[in-house]
Amino acid sequence: MIQPSNVFTDNLAQLPAIEGIERIDLVDGKGAVVASIENKPGKQGSLAVYHYLLKAFGTLDARAAGHGLAVFAEHTADARNRPGAHPNVDRLLEIEAGAEALRIEVVAV
Repeated sequence: MIQPSNVFTDNLAQLPAIEGIERIDLVDGKGAVVASIENKPGKQGSLAVYHYLLKAFGTLDARAAGHGLAVFAEHTADARNRPGAHPNVDRLLEIEAGAEALRIEVVAV
């Protein structure tokens, strides 16, 4: 597990590669896909964080969400100040605050 710094780009450089991933689906306890993060510009940082959380924690629970918020670094503070600006960070804030844990599923290319 990485020791996140307070700079997102530094943290991103420590995460596993995301080549070969088309998207990540987030699945609730009933088996419904509640969100997807595609491997495309503007989303690749979030994809890398969620992929890393899967490898490090196996699920997206409060503990994983808290660590993910540390990895997102300055984006977490911005998300707290501007709800809706960073939906993939907002989701971690919700889970850390007690929302339902989610299963992370990788969809390969």
